[in-house]
Order: sequence, then structure tokens, then C-alpha cells
Amino acid sequence: MQLVSVRAAKPLGRAGFVVSRKSLPRAVDRNRLKRLLREMLRATRHEANVLDIVIRLKRPVPSHQFPEAVAEAARFIADAAAAASRARP
Repeated sequence: MQLVSVRAAKPLGRAGFVVSRKSLPRAVDRNRLKRLLREMLRATRHEANVLDIVIRLKRPVPSHQFPEAVAEAARFIADAAAAASRARP
């Protein structure tokens, strides 16, 4: 999984997800992963508010490992938010 983040241009940050058909061939799996990622963002909104975020799935993830992938994305976001708060002028 790859995370690209920049400081939000507006008061509330935005988020986008890139989950290709090559990574997850079944639409139901792509949609489920994106739904889980959106729910994680809602839970960590106070951290992610200062960032514009794009989360990209680079390798296939079996559906039974979706929770681990979401936890990894949450760690990435927490690290990016901490770095953004340290870099504030």
C-alpha cells in the first residue's frame, strides 16, 4: 500500500483511493476495501483533517487480510499527520 499526502489546501482534508482491477479483480472486493478505508478515515478524522490523502493499493491483498491492510493505512496516516503537525510554521 502506498500513501501520498500533502497539507490540505482547505480547512478540511480530502481523501482518495486507488484500487485497480489488476490488484483486486472482483468489484465486490474493491468496494469492500474502499468502504473499510473510508470507515477508518471517519474514525481517525481528527488526525487526517489536516491532510489531502491518496491511498493506493499496489499489490493484491486477499480479502481475509483487508483488516491488516486498513490498519497499515491507519499507521501511514498517523505518521503523515504527525509529520505535518511538526512541520507547521
